[in-house]
Amino acid sequence: MSDINWFLLFVHLVLAPGTAIHALIFKRDSRAAFGWIAVCVLLPLGGPILYLLFGINRVRTQAAKLAPARFGPGYERGAEVDQPHPLPADLAPGYLPLARVGAGLSRHALLPGNCIEALHNGEQAYPAMLEAIHGATSRIYLSSYIFDSDRSGQQFIEALTHAHARNVDVRVLIDGMGEWYSWPRARRLLRRHGVPTARFMPLKLLPPSLHLNLRSHHKLLVVDSTVAFSGGMNIGDRHLAERGENPARVVDMHFRLRGPVVNQLEEVFLDMWRFTTGQADTQPGPEGASTGEMRCRVITDGPDEDLDRLTMLLVAAISLAREQIRIMTPYFLPPREIVAALQAAAVRGVDVTVILPEKSNLPFVHWATRNMLWEVLVRGVRVVYQPPPFAHTKLFIVDRRYVLIGSANWDARSLRLNFELMVEIYDAQLARQLARHAEAAMRTGTAVTLDELDGRSFPVRLRDSLCWLFTPYL
Repeated sequence: MSDINWFLLFVHLVLAPGTAIHALIFKRDSRAAFGWIAVCVLLPLGGPILYLLFGINRVRTQAAKLAPARFGPGYERGAEVDQPHPLPADLAPGYLPLARVGAGLSRHALLPGNCIEALHNGEQAYPAMLEAIHGATSRIYLSSYIFDSDRSGQQFIEALTHAHARNVDVRVLIDGMGEWYSWPRARRLLRRHGVPTARFMPLKLLPPSLHLNLRSHHKLLVVDSTVAFSGGMNIGDRHLAERGENPARVVDMHFRLRGPVVNQLEEVFLDMWRFTTGQADTQPGPEGASTGEMRCRVITDGPDEDLDRLTMLLVAAISLAREQIRIMTPYFLPPREIVAALQAAAVRGVDVTVILPEKSNLPFVHWATRNMLWEVLVRGVRVVYQPPPFAHTKLFIVDRRYVLIGSANWDARSLRLNFELMVEIYDAQLARQLARHAEAAMRTGTAVTLDELDGRSFPVRLRDSLCWLFTPYL
């Protein structure tokens, strides 16, 4: 064996035990720990390198540097148990069980006095967002996973540039992975005009920072501490869904929020800005005045102290449902606990329907989903495929009275690897409106059946099963 081979063997023998022990001590899931240990030990040199790139939660490492007092030896256990926020005295009794869950999981209180409006596709969302930017007088905070530099992106770049020129405090946060979806990159165009722009955990060769996971998936615009926009929509022409000639068009939904909840959203942005840049020079504005009757609360989830909060909330909400559950999501690869909760809800007579896109922009995710759909179908959960164009809408509606909106998908990437931003809405009127939207999609869609899944050919079943093996990272 040559000297170089001996050297590589030596490096592997040094790295493999260390990475395997790290996985053994710090991984929460025994299956994940066992898998990573096997990779580190059995895959010469490549295994430890893969673990160093993808297996270590660097977000926690960086967070500890920014706030060392919060991250002691027990930090890998996750969040400390927060003191639940008191619930409003006048909250309807039917809301109390679920409101208690949110109070125990979120650092934010359930606030009354909000008004939320659904905006369909870029045709409704972008003009409203641009109008708010053009009218800003003090601050504009924008966070987006993808910020394309196409025609729609250029409109936002121009509006943000003009706002910065008139001395508005403009800050833009773009995910370091998501910014690579278009060229030229919007970050460079914004910085060219002096607009403060930061990248969340960018990919770098020196010093090495090549982790593809742990992304900021937030979609958020806050203007003057009075109005916010959030939901599932990025910035780009792909969301102009009413243009039939647009080959990459995507159906989606965004929301305009007014009222005290805007202050919570602004606080989330500033926390992410502080984490990314180290700058802690600004506090959220005063709590907004009451503008409606909706009760809302922000829920954050991520691979830091917020890990698993959203999963716990979803399991609780599914378990508390009494009549109906409607789920709209572009990607559906939920963890075992959510699958079990959906099965149990359907078995006890709850009308559970999952609405998925018939044609996904990520075929391998669609194939992996096909491999597991039988598990919910066999227990009575309905699954409906929504016809093209690709539907990116994210909605969770319980009993036509509770709604969860935001950036998260129903998969491991959103529920364990990404930073996600959600808003709870306790309002029957909006819930009924969004339930009607979901049911309209159901009427135009096609129900998935067990016979259809069982009738897949062996090569197709093999393909779907192989994709399903990578569920934790899809």
